[in-house]
This record gives sequence, C-alpha cells and structure tokens, in this order.
Amino acid sequence: MSGIFRFSGDEDFFPGGSMHLSPGSCPGVYFPARKRLRIAAPSVQIGFEQKQTSIEVLPDECLFEILRRLPSGQERSACACVSKHWLNLLSSISRSEVNESVQDVEGEGFLSRSLEGKKATDLRLSAISVGTSTRGGLGKLQIRGSGFDSKVTDVGLGSIAHGCPSLRVLSLWNLPAVSDIGLSEIARSCPMIEKLDLSRCPGITDNAMVAIAENCLHLSDLTIDSCSGIGNEGLRAIARRCTNLRSISIRSCPRIGDQGVAFLLAQAGSYLTKVKLQMLNITGLSLAVLGHYGAAVTDLVLHGLQGVNEKGFWVMANAKGMKKLKSLSVMSCRGMTDVGLEAVGNGCPDLKHVSLNKCLLVSGKGLVALAKSALSLESLKLEECHRINQFGFLGFLTNCGSKLKAFSLANCMGIQDLNPESPLQLTGCSSIRSLSIRCCPGFGDASLAFLGKFCHQLQDVELSGLNGVTDAGVLELLQSNNVGLVKVNLSGCINVSDNTVSAISMCHGRFMESLNLDGCKNITDASLVAVAKNCYSVSDLDISNTLVSDHGIKALASSPNHLNLQVLSVGGCSAITDKSKACIQKLGRTLLGLNIQRCGRISSSTVDNLLEHLWRCDILY
Repeated sequence: MSGIFRFSGDEDFFPGGSMHLSPGSCPGVYFPARKRLRIAAPSVQIGFEQKQTSIEVLPDECLFEILRRLPSGQERSACACVSKHWLNLLSSISRSEVNESVQDVEGEGFLSRSLEGKKATDLRLSAISVGTSTRGGLGKLQIRGSGFDSKVTDVGLGSIAHGCPSLRVLSLWNLPAVSDIGLSEIARSCPMIEKLDLSRCPGITDNAMVAIAENCLHLSDLTIDSCSGIGNEGLRAIARRCTNLRSISIRSCPRIGDQGVAFLLAQAGSYLTKVKLQMLNITGLSLAVLGHYGAAVTDLVLHGLQGVNEKGFWVMANAKGMKKLKSLSVMSCRGMTDVGLEAVGNGCPDLKHVSLNKCLLVSGKGLVALAKSALSLESLKLEECHRINQFGFLGFLTNCGSKLKAFSLANCMGIQDLNPESPLQLTGCSSIRSLSIRCCPGFGDASLAFLGKFCHQLQDVELSGLNGVTDAGVLELLQSNNVGLVKVNLSGCINVSDNTVSAISMCHGRFMESLNLDGCKNITDASLVAVAKNCYSVSDLDISNTLVSDHGIKALASSPNHLNLQVLSVGGCSAITDKSKACIQKLGRTLLGLNIQRCGRISSSTVDNLLEHLWRCDILY
C-alpha cells in the first residue's frame, strides 16, 4: 500500500485514497454503515506529508462558481453540511447569481423561524438561509438578541438577504451589532417585506430607513421602538414612498419629533388605519395634523406624550378629520382633561372603545360629557384615574347610550362607597354585558346594590380585590340578572363566603363556564358541592388559596353532571392531600391544565403519578 490512511471508529472513508468498496462487490465482506464525512481540518496526512484535500485547493472564487450552479434544493442544503466554510459561501449566493438552468422557482414564503438569546447567531442565520430554500423560502423571521452579548451582525442579515428573497415579515429586537449595512441589504434583496419591527437597534439610522422606503414598496406595518439612530428624515422617506403603509408604531425614539411625525401623518393620514405614538418629544402640532388629515385612522394609541397639552387634544378632536376613529387609548398624557375628552366624543362620531390610564386630570364631569356625546360607545376602561369618584362613574352609566356593552374600573382611589341614603337614582336599564371592578379599596356593597338596580343583562362579572364587598353586595348585584352569568371572578374578595357561590350556582349554574375564587379565604368544600350539583358547563375553576379539602375534590369528581373541567387550579390549598389522587385522575380525563403548586400535603410520588397518567395535561407543581 503506497500510503498510510488515517481513520477512526467505524467511519469507513478514505480521505485521500484511490480505493472504493461498495456493498455486494465483495461477497462475505462486512461493510459498516457509512457516515457523513466529517472534516476537522482542510488537510489530511498521507505518508509524512501534509496535503490539502482537492476541493480545498480551489480559491474561494472558483468554489463559489461551483456551488452557485447547484440547484437551490436538497443538493445545496446537503453541501452546506460539509463545513462552515461551504455554508458561509452558500449563504452568500443571491438568487440573481444562481445559474438560470438550475434555479428553483421562488416559493410562497410561508415558513417561519424564530431565534432567541444564545441561539441567535450569524451561523444559524446562514443555515436558515440555505435550508429554507428547499421548502418554499422563508416568509417570517424573528430575532431576539441578548443586547451587547448578541452574536447577530450584518453578516447574518446579509445571509438572509441573499437566500430569502420571499421574506415578508422581519422582527429585529435588541441587536446592537446590526447596522444600516445589514438592513439595507435586506431592503435591496427582499422587496416583498410587508411587516418590519425594529426594537432597540441603535446601529440602524435614517440611511437604512431610506433604503427600506426605496425598495420595500409593499410595506404595510412598521414598528420602531427605542432606536436612537432613527430620526425625522427616516420617517419622511417612509411617508413619501410607502403608500401601502397601514399601521405605524413609534416609541421612545429621541431623534423623532414634530417634523417627522407631522409630515408622516399629513402624507399618509388618508390611508393609515392604525397609529401608535408613545414616549415621543412631540407637541400638540402633531395631534392637530392627525386630527386634520387622519381620515382613515380607526385605532389610535397615545402614551406618555408629555409635550402635548389640553389644547392639543382639543384641536385634534375639533379638526373633525377623524370620522372613522373607533378605538382610542390614552395613557400618562397630562393634556387629556375633561375638555379634551368631551371634544373627542363630539369630534369622533364612530368612537366605540375608549381606554384611559393614568389620566389624572379626567374627572366624573368628563365621563358624563363623553357619555352624552359619544353615542356609539361600546366599552370604557378606566385605570388609575384618581379624580373619578362614585358619582362620576354612576353618572356615566346613567347617561351612556344603549350600545355600551363593557365597563372596567381598576385602581381608582377616588372611588368611595355610596351612602345608602344617597339621593342618587339610576333610571332605566343598562345594556352592559361585562362589568369589571378591580382593586378599588373604597368600592363596597352599597355601590353594588345601585348597579344591581341598573344592570340586568350581565354575563361577565369581575369583582377582584375588593375587601369592602360581602355576600350581601354580590347578591344585590346579581339578583335581578335575567340573562345568565357565564364568567364570574371574585378573586381576592376575602369577605365573600359559600353563600354567594351557592346562590350563583343555583341561579346561573347551567350557563356558567368560568368561576374564579382565588384568595377567597372563607370558601370551603360547601362551594364545591354546590358547583358539582348545579354547574353543567363549567370548564375553568380556580379555588386556589381557599379552605377546600379532599372532600371538595371528591364532590367534583363524583358530580352527577359529569363535569368537563379543562382547567383546575387548587394552588395553595393546604388541606388537599394525597387522598385526592384518584379523584384528580378521574377529573383529568378532560383536564388540559392543572395547578397544584404550594399544596404541601401532596407528595412528590403523587405528583409523579399524576404526571404519568395525565400526560396530555399541563401540570404546574
């Protein structure tokens, strides 16, 4: 034998050899299963000399020419597995450089890939670029980096640009090493992009946005969040060229001001439907332009606009340009006052959904004015609006139109319980189907009694974290209900007892689908007995941190109604022990979710048994 062949294990290959044996060519000879050649170095040893393998002798330019003539299918994907060198060369080949005689027809681009944390690297992006070409092309790519430890650079984006021309959705989050070079390459090579989400990418500037505007004419959804390099010029470029833009979201970009936002809204307001402006250095000028040109806007979100005063909101609404506005969300804007709220109600006749969060200058007067002016209003959500008192929200309910379906009140410290002898009278009958009162310490039984005389069509009731509410108040609210409760949440109402659950289950058990009693410390097994006897349709039951025991679980398992529970939570119930194992297994025939966290008397062996038998159920323990 003229040379020395080096190989290890059962890998039957001859790196530099002239010998090839195939199964069947030599009867009686054993051939182990062949494995893929794994090259650890670009050279092999023959005799005592170091010689490069023949393919590695070629310059990159020649190897590039060879690889680009491979079909963009399984052959190219298989070649990418040979070495990182080959993978990098393959991923640098764009569709325009592929030999026309072997080029695949471009796929539909419906494949989706997501990389997060340490898995987000240039090498993985190269592999995605080459690998997805065999399955129709990549349609959606989401990359969540890890800040300054991120391994994604312009090289990785270049690989995607060369190999994924059918890309339609791209999300880049927390990637400080990505710059204009990578995104511009994407823009030039992936003209079909429709949705672009950029978050915490400080290396991207107006230059990349100009490239996007010039090449991605199908762009319909753009999000820019905490990108310190993007300013007014980038927005102007988008406004001039991207006439298919329908949704724009801009947040915490210090270089973006009135010049960019106002130009964008003036240019694109006739076709933009969703606008979200958060934490920006803009003034009432931008809102005035929006109010005048925003003819197509249906959804508007304004958060943290400290430079906008009351006049800004008033002018926006009185410009009478937003006739199609249906949803308005305002948070932490000191310019939103009673005057602005009334103007919005008058100027937006199709307004259906309003959410106010941390609007500290809005009072009950503004709510009543909104109720009288916004005749199409269907839902109102108030959170941390501390100037609103009980007379304000009850006055709103009295004056709102017949279309109102949902009302939510959360963390409003100005709410105090009504005096039973209060002269306030609620007239008529409200059409509200969903009522949510959360974490309002002053809210109590008297207020619920007033609502009970007014709200007769409730289906979804949430009374959460209300220490002043007792059985008497809940029963007053529900006794006149004539449509049947579907969802009831009394979590954190520590003064509610079994009497409430028994009454609810008897009157509404055949309709109820969800019951949440988490943290109701007076709830015992009697409540579960009532649920097991009267509730036919309940699928979600939360009795965490209550006094229920094994007896209650047994009552559920032996229910004559054959409960079809899908989610059961008993977390923090110290009276539930291993004795409930068989009953939980019986209930587990339909369970998709089970919470037994902090149940100290359920042993690890019981948990293991449940994990084994309830294999389709997601168990928290």
